[in-house]
Amino acid sequence: MIISQTPYRVSFFGGGTDYPRWYRENGGAVIGTAIDKYCYVSVRNLPPFFEHKHRIVYSNIELVDEVSEILHPAVNGVLQEWAGKAGLEIHHDGDCPARSGLGSSSSFSVGLINAMAAYQGRMIGRSELMREAIRIEQDVIKEDVGSQDQAWAAFGGTNMIHFETDGRINVKPIIMSDQRRETLSSHMMLFFTGISRIASEQAAQTIENLSSKRANLHEMRSLVDIALKLITDETKSFAELGKLLHEYWKIKKDLTPNVTNSHIDAIYDTALRAGANGGKLLGAGAGGFLLIMADPDKQFEIRNSLSGLTELTFTIDAPGSQIIVYQP
Repeated sequence: MIISQTPYRVSFFGGGTDYPRWYRENGGAVIGTAIDKYCYVSVRNLPPFFEHKHRIVYSNIELVDEVSEILHPAVNGVLQEWAGKAGLEIHHDGDCPARSGLGSSSSFSVGLINAMAAYQGRMIGRSELMREAIRIEQDVIKEDVGSQDQAWAAFGGTNMIHFETDGRINVKPIIMSDQRRETLSSHMMLFFTGISRIASEQAAQTIENLSSKRANLHEMRSLVDIALKLITDETKSFAELGKLLHEYWKIKKDLTPNVTNSHIDAIYDTALRAGANGGKLLGAGAGGFLLIMADPDKQFEIRNSLSGLTELTFTIDAPGSQIIVYQP
């Protein structure tokens, strides 16, 4: 049996500039971090004693004879190119709900590819892992997704990721002292809005608006450089980063009409009144997790004001996808 462990991510700035349709013409960049919440994928031989050849277990259970019959898009896409002749049993377990803005779909794709490579007896480098997941998601199963989530899942860490017009993707770790990293982590809170959505459907609306919202995207890209300076300059307070995130959220809301709603706006406004410096919805928007930036001495009041929501405690800078069980 092979088990992979792949992190989810929190994206801070630059989302939207990681769509190929945008960065192939304009370039792009994002800042974010992998967190210590994970997707687990196990792969093993399925003995030939059953009526079915493959067993796929996630929120549903699929029992099929042919890979082409698998309904789960990512499993279908990966196994079409990675499976051999043997029957397989694949299980997925996650620390967080799917469709919640934490990059769970790409964490699953990366984790499955990593596990399949190990199942075939070979190691796969982080760059290859990232690019294979991007290829499967964008070219094979034709999902409207960007290219940042696969990078966080493969590489882990806290990074600035550059998307070049020639298609190159450069993952650059953000250098901070341990104390600075801990302080950044202590200023972040995550609350689940209670709304799940299909990210690729929401992203499709964003992609449609790329040409008409060029000014928004260029401004969002410019905030990435400002954010990098605020994060790495130890003379700067993270309250400034929170306020910058608030400005970023206002731009993002103008990018796509359905990125928020009255329920989410009410949650966010409540957090601001309780002392938050800023925040934003993670991922494509329209639901999922809300990131709040707040000074630690304000967090008790914020937590009380949002007591009806589930809070996710986490730390940043988690490692990228890795094989944690290998029993060939």
